[in-house]
Amino acid sequence: MSDKFVNGYALLIGVGESTYPKLSLPVTVKDTQAIYAALIDPELCAYPDDKEHIRVLNNQEATKAAILDGLNWLKEKAESDPDATVFVYYSGHGWVDKKTKRYYLLQHDIKPTKMAISALSAETFTDALRQIQAERLLVVIDSCHAAGMATSKEADLELDEEFDDFVRFAPSKGFIDELKQGKGRVVFTSSEGEQKSWIKDESSSIYTYHFLEALQGAGNKPGDTEVRLSNLMDHLTTSVPESARKLDQEQTPQFDMTGGNFVIAKLRGGKALPDKGWEEVKPQAMQKINKIAETINQYGKFITNINEAQGIHIGDVINKS
Repeated sequence: MSDKFVNGYALLIGVGESTYPKLSLPVTVKDTQAIYAALIDPELCAYPDDKEHIRVLNNQEATKAAILDGLNWLKEKAESDPDATVFVYYSGHGWVDKKTKRYYLLQHDIKPTKMAISALSAETFTDALRQIQAERLLVVIDSCHAAGMATSKEADLELDEEFDDFVRFAPSKGFIDELKQGKGRVVFTSSEGEQKSWIKDESSSIYTYHFLEALQGAGNKPGDTEVRLSNLMDHLTTSVPESARKLDQEQTPQFDMTGGNFVIAKLRGGKALPDKGWEEVKPQAMQKINKIAETINQYGKFITNINEAQGIHIGDVINKS
């Protein structure tokens, strides 16, 4: 029986469906569902599978109010658990106002005609994160997405023309510096500058795909039983740019930290990575990642709130009748 990562708490946000359809990003929901599946798997990250440890906000649930409520929930968890490790994952659009240079995360309930008022500003997001007094806090922002692959070019141009006061942009250095204020604050972003966060296929973004690999030990050494920040960084640094180059694109993950190299999850449920390391488990790990995608594709439309889904683990055989 694997030990649980009992001090781990996560808020996963996949904006997915926007009230303004042209801004919808369905793959972001698959990203958060895949990470959720990996976190609760007792043979992987081993987070407790309950509402007290993980919240997932997808599609209509990813409103500004719900996101801020989720961050307040994490604040309360950190207050009640001095050993808390807090993980916030946001997958969606990130835009900069060309005039004011202010950064915004575009949650579900944005109003296109009142973007600056309705979107979640960097200042509001940062203020809420500052209230979380955990000594171990990881914030991952997978933003500035490409709308799709080759077929997205016309959609991209249409959005650029329609919202010409804004530019899709990875989180700015100033935003990141604000986010990491305090002890034990770490910020990962999926790209830099005006680079886009590219989509691997219909099942995930490049960044999330390699993040899932790292959660299974891709950046670890033989004998390791935990996934630390450095393990995530080591793998994402090389794998994400390599995958982007295969699409003739550039995508460079960024990492900023003020805290130590803390543990973010169990590795293989606490079992040691074998003597041959990642190469030995890679075939099995890749199969598991593919099964994550299958689980999402088959279960996704039946889950209105993934926190209510009990007993769903990677690789489950699913009866769709």
